[in-house]
Amino acid sequence: MLRTLAYDQAAPDPNAYTSGRWLRRDKEEREARHINLNFESLQKRVLELGDGAKYIQSYEKKEGGFNKAFIFSFDNDKKLVARLPTRVAGPSKLTTNSEVATIEYLRSHTSVPIPKILDWSDDPSNAIGGEYIIMEYARGVQLHQKWPTMNVVQRIKCIKSIMSNMKQVAAIVFPAYGSLYFNEADCGFKQPFSRRYCVGPQCSTRYWDCNVGEKRFYTSVSPNQGPWSDVTAYCDGLIDTGLSRLPPSEQTRSDRFLFAEPAEVHARLLSYGRDVLRILATDPRIIAAAKPTLYHSDLHKRNIFVFEEDPTNVTDIIDWQSSSIQPAFEYADEIPDFILPSANAKASSQSVDAGAELCQAAYDACLKGFIVPLAISRALDQDLLRPFRYCHRTWKDGIVAFRQDLIELATRWEALELPPPCPYPLPSPSDLALHEQQFAQYKKAQGVLHQVMDFLDTPSDGWVPSTEWTTTNALHEQFFAECLRAVRTNDEGDNDMDEETLRKMWPFDIPEGGQCLN
Repeated sequence: MLRTLAYDQAAPDPNAYTSGRWLRRDKEEREARHINLNFESLQKRVLELGDGAKYIQSYEKKEGGFNKAFIFSFDNDKKLVARLPTRVAGPSKLTTNSEVATIEYLRSHTSVPIPKILDWSDDPSNAIGGEYIIMEYARGVQLHQKWPTMNVVQRIKCIKSIMSNMKQVAAIVFPAYGSLYFNEADCGFKQPFSRRYCVGPQCSTRYWDCNVGEKRFYTSVSPNQGPWSDVTAYCDGLIDTGLSRLPPSEQTRSDRFLFAEPAEVHARLLSYGRDVLRILATDPRIIAAAKPTLYHSDLHKRNIFVFEEDPTNVTDIIDWQSSSIQPAFEYADEIPDFILPSANAKASSQSVDAGAELCQAAYDACLKGFIVPLAISRALDQDLLRPFRYCHRTWKDGIVAFRQDLIELATRWEALELPPPCPYPLPSPSDLALHEQQFAQYKKAQGVLHQVMDFLDTPSDGWVPSTEWTTTNALHEQFFAECLRAVRTNDEGDNDMDEETLRKMWPFDIPEGGQCLN
């Protein structure tokens, strides 16, 4: 008789997000990651797939930014993983269907090692209570566990093994930009790809109303989530996404924000941006760097498994959820953590990780030899690429950064041998002076962000492990109070920083000890 575990009241709630908290919009972030799971039904289904197991010995709950995972251990020493997406993972049904289709395609058309999917459902009304994927447990050990003990030669061999696998993925030829689906998926417009698969809408949260605090308004533009058959159509998707973030009429941002401009100002700049991108989309340099490319979107050591005895060889690569088909240049600025200096090397100027330079060189050589479109993209003049990266984020990040991108490109338009005239008119001297002042403040705000991140040891979204929440939250309040005191007394002689500016620049929620201007 198959036997599941009785629910342990002392164990973390399977439905609630319990792994961490946020220094910004904490309640909303945790609620967005709550699921309504029938844990008993999940256990029964997992046990049925347990290769003869009679009962579940234990389970471990793991939570990332987008999913919950449960690692089940059976009486026969086998393990299975059940992954369930949260609301912030992407569009309902499509995200799961695309992830499964991507994994199944790669497993059947390449030799890239990926754990086998045993069961899945993209129907949130199923008996388990949500979309899920049940798959084999990855073989080997996570690379991040072995990396500190590996010498430079081993690390370089491992990088070659990783990139040899990614070469197979990037070499696949696709007819459009978007995400991969099974042909029977109910995903709207599709581009045929093969007998079993198609290219449909892009699943990235960039294009959907999934992220906390990032509403979409389709008042001036219709949803444009792909698929896109060429670079020009892809560019229109980026601009339409930027427009979809703009609220109706002349509304400005109501939260703390530097240089909050009315929506119509954003719309006007995005209109210029569309004209600029359409010209760039026809440039041979961009076309060469825009091959529709499938790639792993989070190629870091925690997602790569290697042999315990020989960590130079990859055993499995996991977490393909956000992998989609994009222009190769979209991946050009992605920096995998296996080519970065170690944390210890960063902490001490006396301990420089010289091996990191060799790893970087090995990675670059692999790109040039294995994935040419990515190598082309990395070598391309970045002024040609920046407008693609930031145009859809003006309402989220502020209009100043995208305006700066357009100004720099327009200034170099002729030198970059782009066809005249440039569709973006340079600002008047007075407007340019105002912009330069705002851009200086924008860069200062970025400096504040990184200073706070470094002090609190937290990423840009303010996530903090639950075990460190009390300490980090207290440090946050203390650090803000100290910065506020410094501004009020002007200890550093900074005439451009007053209390109101500091509050608007502060990247996280104002601590309760400081009066918020909202």
